Amino acid sequence: MDALRLAPNIKDSLGFRDYAVLLFFYNTGARADEVARLTIQDLDLGRSSSVKILGKGRKTRFCPLWPETVKALKRLTAGRTPEDPVFISRGGKAITRFGLYELVQRYAAVAAKTNPDMLKKRISPHTLRHTAAVHLLRSGVDINTIRGWLGHVSLDTTLIYAEVDFETKAKALARCNVAGTGRQVKPWKTDPGVMAFLAGL
Repeated sequence: MDALRLAPNIKDSLGFRDYAVLLFFYNTGARADEVARLTIQDLDLGRSSSVKILGKGRKTRFCPLWPETVKALKRLTAGRTPEDPVFISRGGKAITRFGLYELVQRYAAVAAKTNPDMLKKRISPHTLRHTAAVHLLRSGVDINTIRGWLGHVSLDTTLIYAEVDFETKAKALARCNVAGTGRQVKPWKTDPGVMAFLAGL
């Protein structure tokens, strides 16, 4: 996620917009169509910064925003009207969900040049939603809060992320050396200086 977020050239106005898009996806876990129809009036960039997201079934949810996201959105929306789309295309219209999909894939290809492991993954806006959910889970956020965060109607949908994270933990555990499954040589036993010192005592 860090590699992807740092891929755009933020000195360029379009690159900065792309940076803000990627950051927003990760911060909110929003769907591509939710991001595409977002307007400036949906943002609250004050002290209790948040965004109002209209999800599936026209259900509204509110998502808190990180200071970094707020800073990027303030710069991106400065001088524009409340009815304007937050993320606009080169032509000044709301960026489409297909445009967002292409944007994510383009920067995934850029990031893969320095992170070859990314070539093994199919990265899309949904991947960023998935990443946001798993990172929230790993940070100790309870599953029901994550359900509300992502706008899932059913908790069963959100539980998929818990299962994915359990698989990650199981793989990590399998790589560990459990006591009794094989002896490990202590590092100091292979150090000639330490062994000579001990022999001289």
